[in-house]
Amino acid sequence: MKTAICPGSFDPITLGHIDIIKRVSKLFDKIIVVVLPNPRKNPCFTIEERLDFIKRATADIPNVEVDCYEGLLADYCKKKQACCVVKGLRAVSDFEYEFQMALSNKKLNPDTETIFLTTSEQNLYLSSSIVKQIASYGGDISHFVPSCILEDIKNRLLKGSKGNEC
Repeated sequence: MKTAICPGSFDPITLGHIDIIKRVSKLFDKIIVVVLPNPRKNPCFTIEERLDFIKRATADIPNVEVDCYEGLLADYCKKKQACCVVKGLRAVSDFEYEFQMALSNKKLNPDTETIFLTTSEQNLYLSSSIVKQIASYGGDISHFVPSCILEDIKNRLLKGSKGNEC
């Protein structure tokens, strides 16, 4: 069984993430969407909330499993016997960072490859940061996040804009 890992902070998961996950699900037997804490980011949503959002948003994709891990992605790949990591790329700036990470992961775990998928045209501009910023000002994020988690995100981020910043 070929297993691929789709890692990220998913704070929150967007339609861009879902697009990549759906496309990957057609290429591999099993997809593990794993929430990894990013020390460079201050998350708005807890790991538990992000896991819940991902589970709800991917419920219709039968070969997706959702997990979290605190540690090196290369170690997680070994633990799950994954053959590859799949990352979505929006721009050249994404590639520079992701390329460094891919080379580091390959050095730490030579058995795991990294595959890059380009983002679909309609998601080129989309990021979790943009979603959070728009929602914090009461803007319409319905075109950016799965409908099944829209209200949860709006409720949290609108509260955040009234003094409880993320």
